[in-house]
Amino acid sequence: MKILAVLLCTAALGGCSLFSKKPAPAVAPVASAAPAAAPALNTTPAAAASAKADGKGFLPPGESGNVAIDSIVVVVNDDVITQHELANRIKSVTARMKAQNAQMPDPADLRRQLLERMIVERAQLQMAKEMGVRVDDQQLDRAIGRIAEAQKLSVQDLRNQMEKDGTPYAAFREDIREEIIMQRLREHEVDAKIQISDAEVDSFLAAEKAAAAEQFEINISQIMVRIPDNATAEVIAQRRARAEEVMRQLRTGADFAKMAATYSDASDALQGGVVGWRQPERLPPVFAEALTKLKPGQVTPIIKSVGAFHILKAVDRRSLAEAQAVAAVQQSHVRHILIKVTPTMSAADAKRKLAELKERLDNHAAKFEDLARLVSNDGSAAKGGDLGWLYPGDIVPEFETAMNNLKIGEVSQPVETSFGIHLIEVLERKSDDVSKERERNTARQAIRERKVEEAAESWQREVRDRAYVEYRTEDGAAAK
Repeated sequence: MKILAVLLCTAALGGCSLFSKKPAPAVAPVASAAPAAAPALNTTPAAAASAKADGKGFLPPGESGNVAIDSIVVVVNDDVITQHELANRIKSVTARMKAQNAQMPDPADLRRQLLERMIVERAQLQMAKEMGVRVDDQQLDRAIGRIAEAQKLSVQDLRNQMEKDGTPYAAFREDIREEIIMQRLREHEVDAKIQISDAEVDSFLAAEKAAAAEQFEINISQIMVRIPDNATAEVIAQRRARAEEVMRQLRTGADFAKMAATYSDASDALQGGVVGWRQPERLPPVFAEALTKLKPGQVTPIIKSVGAFHILKAVDRRSLAEAQAVAAVQQSHVRHILIKVTPTMSAADAKRKLAELKERLDNHAAKFEDLARLVSNDGSAAKGGDLGWLYPGDIVPEFETAMNNLKIGEVSQPVETSFGIHLIEVLERKSDDVSKERERNTARQAIRERKVEEAAESWQREVRDRAYVEYRTEDGAAAK
C-alpha cells in the first residue's frame, strides 16, 4: 500500500537529488535465553558505548551470558541505527520493489542506499527534536483518519490491513508520526524561507510567452553521484571516476534503471531514477540545456553541479498545446448537496437518501437550495450548496468529471468522492480568460516548486554533513 505517499505527496525527504519513505520499523526479536525484557533498540549513548566495548551487541539487563540481541551498524550523533532496523528496511523495500517488478540492485548496493537514507532521516528527526517539533496523538489520529479516508477505509479497516501485511499498527503510527515531523521540519527550514519577487514572476512569464510556440516537456530519469561538502580534490576525483564508470557501462548497453538503483545517491534511485515529466523552464538551466538537445532514449554527458555529478536520460518527449498569450478556460457555476459517510451513515444509505432527494427535485417537489440548507454536510449548506465559479482542477477528479457531463440545470445521480456522496447541479457555464492574477499565481507556484526542490536538497546535504556518523563493523567496533 502506498500509505505514506497518500499522506505526504510533496516532498521528498530521503536523499540528495536535484529532483526529488520509510517502511514502518518492526519490533526487535528477543533472544530466547533472556528472561528479562530486551532494551529499546535506540538506546542511550551510554548503552551504545557499553555495547561497543564488549563487541557483542545489546544484552538484556542482568544477562550473564554473551547472547547478542542486536548490534549497532551506525552511530548518528547520540543515536544508533541497529542491524535489526536495517534488516527490516531492506526486507520491506525488497518486497515493494519485487511487487512493482523493479530491477533489483546488488544486495550490497541496496544495503548502502538504504543505510544512507536512514542516516539522513535519523539526523533530521534529531534536529526536529532539538527544535521542539512535535506531533501529538490527536494530530496523529487526524492524519491517520485522512489516510484511511483516502483509501476509502475506516481506521479499523486500515489497521486490519496493516497488520495483515505484517506491520504492527503501533509501529505504523510511529512511522507516520516521524514522516509528519520531518515534513514540518522541512517546511520550517526550507519552504517558509523561499522568497519570490515580482521581477522573477515577470521574467518567468516573459520567457514562457517567448517560447510558447516551442513548448514541450521531457520525461526524465537520473543518476546522481553526490560530492560531499568541503570535499578534497582527491575525493572529487573519486566521485567523478564513479560517474565515469556508470557512463562506461551505459555506453556498453547497461540498463539505466538498474544503474540508478546501483550507483545513484538520489532519493529516487530505487525507483530506477525516475523523475517524471518536466518542462525545461522548470529545471536548473544546466540540465535544461543538455536535455533539450537529446532525442528520446539518449543520455546526457556527465554534468557537474555544486554538489554532485549527474547523468540524465530523456526517456520521452512530447509537445504541449501552443500556449496563448491569455489561456481560455471553461468555468462552471455549481452547487451541491453533500452527505458524508460516517459510522452511522454508510455510503449505500447516503446514496439511497440522495436518490430520494433527486427524485423530489426532478418532480419539482422541492428546491435544491432548500434541501442543501436542510441536509448538506458541507460548509456551503448555508448558501444553498453554492460553490461559486470553479476552474478545471479546483475540485477532485470524480466531482469534476460528473460536473462536466451535466447540462445546465441538470442534477446528477449520487456521485461518490473522498469527501462523501454528492448531488451536483450546474447553474451556468462560461469560457473566460484566465485573469492576470491567476496567471501570475500559476507562475509564482512554478518558481516556488523549482526553488523548494533545489533548497531542500541543499538543506538535506547540510543536515547529513553536520551529523556525526560512525560506521561499525559486524563485531561492534568502529569502522576505519
